[in-house]
Amino acid sequence: MHQLSKRQGSYRDLLKIPGLFPLIVAATLSRLAGRMFVLTLVLFALAQFSSSALAGWLTFAAIVPGLIVSPLASVLLDRVGPTIAVRIDMIASAVFVVAISFVGWAGWSSPPALFILVMLFSLTGPLGAAGTRILLPRLVPPGALDRANALDIAVYAIVDVVGPAMAGVVLAWLGPEAAMAMIAAAYAGAAICLPHVQHLPGSDSTHTSFLRQTIEGIQMVARQPTLRGLAVSYSLYEITWGALYVVVPVYVADHYATAAGDPVTGLLWAAMGIAGGVSALLAGHVRTTGRERGVMAAGMLVTAFAAWPVGAEFGFGGLATGLMLAGVASGPISVALLTLRQRRTDPQQLGRVLSISISLNGAGFPLGSAIAGMVIPESLSATFALAGIASVVAAIASMSIPSDTAPAA
Repeated sequence: MHQLSKRQGSYRDLLKIPGLFPLIVAATLSRLAGRMFVLTLVLFALAQFSSSALAGWLTFAAIVPGLIVSPLASVLLDRVGPTIAVRIDMIASAVFVVAISFVGWAGWSSPPALFILVMLFSLTGPLGAAGTRILLPRLVPPGALDRANALDIAVYAIVDVVGPAMAGVVLAWLGPEAAMAMIAAAYAGAAICLPHVQHLPGSDSTHTSFLRQTIEGIQMVARQPTLRGLAVSYSLYEITWGALYVVVPVYVADHYATAAGDPVTGLLWAAMGIAGGVSALLAGHVRTTGRERGVMAAGMLVTAFAAWPVGAEFGFGGLATGLMLAGVASGPISVALLTLRQRRTDPQQLGRVLSISISLNGAGFPLGSAIAGMVIPESLSATFALAGIASVVAAIASMSIPSDTAPAA
């Protein structure tokens, strides 16, 4: 099945695996669109409604409905296969973002209208996120999985460089409607790439009811100690990022005029993304197998220190430095997470449980955004401190995940 040896000589060799390059391109475009979408929502709410609380709740609405339906999405993904599932998400996302753009141009961008469209947009998110992560380990040989995961994380880092910068610049120069149009185009481009990815069929277990399969998927995740532990630790870590995504633009807006603040916010996230990309690629050359828990815990402690006191108490330079530190830590954390989850999940169950697992892992992000939106009016420093505390608790939870030598539950 695989044309390459188990030990890949370089990332270029890795991309020679059939179907992997178009998958990476599609993932890059869709994640670019997703990153631009969240930041565009935050900046749009701040500019149009002058409400950090609304910005936080819109971010919440962009993610939580997808988390809620993730058990159903896992069954659909299992039945239709990951390739078709990802395509469904890309097409639906493009349609709903175009609708948001149209609402803006038509002058109907009220909070209720935005909430409805944003929530609809979020519903297919688990299909794309889980489908990509299912395709990746099936396309590459086991010996190249660490490096493939590092490349996958580097894609996120590229997105963190390009996405926020593009969102900030386009928003400042052309407005949120144009930014939304670009986001829709990126989703459409991802959908166009997917026919070049190997089609992996779904399961033939249609004799089992949809509801029964949904319950079985939830039970699989609940009974697996590693998936349970990752759901707790990584969701706590994501609270930090959800809070930072709201508090950083507000912090910058307090120091710059609106027209200058949007690009500055984008450049800050871009610098963080560069740091994350470099660290992820370096992590791909260092085998994390068997040491994932320690890598995650150490990176989370660095993130906590970066949020508070570095990011909060040392002015704009401290904020930039803190985001860079958090970016450096994010690469190894993500590579370790992917490797541990893939290594300890039965390949036959991967489609059923991955959508649920990914959604649980990311559940902290909208929660962090909502909390930040409420705390920011009281104190920016307290918001950064809460973000840091979340990562400290996440580090403790990471070390509670069973080790390789622990007896199976």
